[in-house]
Amino acid sequence: MGTMGETAADMRFPAPDELRLSEVLHALSDPVRLRMVEMLDEAEGALACADLGLPVSKSTGSHHFKVLRQAGVVRCRVDGTRRYYTLRRDDLEARFPGLLDSVLSAAAAGA
Repeated sequence: MGTMGETAADMRFPAPDELRLSEVLHALSDPVRLRMVEMLDEAEGALACADLGLPVSKSTGSHHFKVLRQAGVVRCRVDGTRRYYTLRRDDLEARFPGLLDSVLSAAAAGA
């Protein structure tokens, strides 16, 4: 579910101390990515892009996950040809206490 030519090295994400507020906020600023984060937050475990039922093409969904991953919002695990994503809630909370809850609460309230 990755971009054509994307290698395992491209699947890296920043360490917790490398998370940057501006990049996290940018990743969360898109309505589709924000909805993806909401769904991952509500999930019991990792989800594949296809599990989310996004209203975008497969390539667009992959791009959104790449933005989220590069910002450090999600973690990706590759299993064969599928990629499974989880929210990095603990890392985000440790680096930016209350940020994710505030953003998700505001989104739920329609702010």
